[in-house]
Amino acid sequence: MPGIFVTGTDTEVGKTVVSGLLGRFLLAQGYRVITQKWLQTGSADAMSDLASHLKLMKRKKEDVRQYLADLIPYSFALPASPHLAAEGENQKIDAEKIKQSYRSLSENFDFVIVEGSGGVLVPYSEEGLVIDIARDLKLPVLIVVSNKLGAINHTLLTVEALRGRGMPIIGLIFNGQQPRGDDLIQTDNPRIISKLTMVNSLGHLPRLDDINELYDCFQPLGEKVLKAFNEQI
Repeated sequence: MPGIFVTGTDTEVGKTVVSGLLGRFLLAQGYRVITQKWLQTGSADAMSDLASHLKLMKRKKEDVRQYLADLIPYSFALPASPHLAAEGENQKIDAEKIKQSYRSLSENFDFVIVEGSGGVLVPYSEEGLVIDIARDLKLPVLIVVSNKLGAINHTLLTVEALRGRGMPIIGLIFNGQQPRGDDLIQTDNPRIISKLTMVNSLGHLPRLDDINELYDCFQPLGEKVLKAFNEQI
C-alpha cells in the first residue's frame, strides 16, 4: 500500500503545505496521487486542509469528488485534539474506519499522502494515538519541522517516538524563513538535529505567498523525498 504519512513537530508547522506540494511534485512525475486527512479539526468546513492541498496541487474538488467519503473519514468543528473534538460532538473515532478509507484509496492511486493531526503523539481516543494507525498501515513518515528555537527538542522527541514504534523515517523538511548567515539558530538546527538523530535533512522550505514560487523551491526537496522513499521500500 504505497503512501507517506506527513507529521510535524507540533501543530501549525506546515504539514498542509508540504502535503500539497509533495502531491503536486509526484503528479508531475507521472504518478496517480491523492491526499488524505484522517482527522480534520477546528473548521466548520470539512474540506479545509484538503482544499489547501488541492490548491497547491493545481487540482479542483471535482477531480476527487468520487473519493470524498474516504478523503476525510472524520471532521470536527472544535479546534482541539481529535479525541476531545470527537467527544464534543458525541462521536467516537474508529481506527478501523480510517484504515479502510486508506486502503480503499490505495487501490486506486500510486501514492496516498496522509496529513497527520498536530504532532506525532496526538490521541484519537482515550486509548489510541493517531501515529499508531499509521504504524499499523506500515506508512513511512516525513517529518515537518518548524525551524525555530525549540526545534531541537521537539524533533528529537518526535524521532524517538517513531523509532520506538519501528517506523521508517523518510527525512526532515525544515519549514520557515530561509536561513541567513547571521541567523545562528535557523542555520544550526538542521545540522545538529541531523547529527543527533542520523535522520537526513532534506532541505528548507521558505514562507512564500506565491504558490508557483513555493513549488519551485520545493522541487529539489520533492526529489529527495522520492529518492528516500524508494530506498525505504
